Amino acid sequence: MNIGELSKLSGVSSKMIRRYEDDGIVAKAKRTDSGYRVYQDQDVQIFKFIKRSRELGFSLSDTKQLVSLWRNKSRSSAKVKEIAKQHVQDLTEKLNETRQMILQLNHLVKNCHGDSRPDCPIIDDLESH
Repeated sequence: MNIGELSKLSGVSSKMIRRYEDDGIVAKAKRTDSGYRVYQDQDVQIFKFIKRSRELGFSLSDTKQLVSLWRNKSRSSAKVKEIAKQHVQDLTEKLNETRQMILQLNHLVKNCHGDSRPDCPIIDDLESH
């Protein structure tokens, strides 16, 4: 199948398929004599796997490792779990940082008069940090 068909079946855009190949997450596709990429049926599942990994927010580096582990039938699930646990920890940290930003911004918005006066605690805060 060609890249367009793979894209349609896997839900991954042609642009991202090319990027995943360039980044080494998957092997470069075989090519026809005229230079067109050619894919096999099993490539659909590989790209669906990658798509799901990315939907869950795994980095390209983690996705590459997960693809490698997925393909290795003698893998240790401990390594897969380690990658996922680290990702959960990273997401939790980001969530906590986002909550802090929301609290700070809500406080600043609440204290801003939002009228024609030039005084603005939002501007003051941005200026002072």
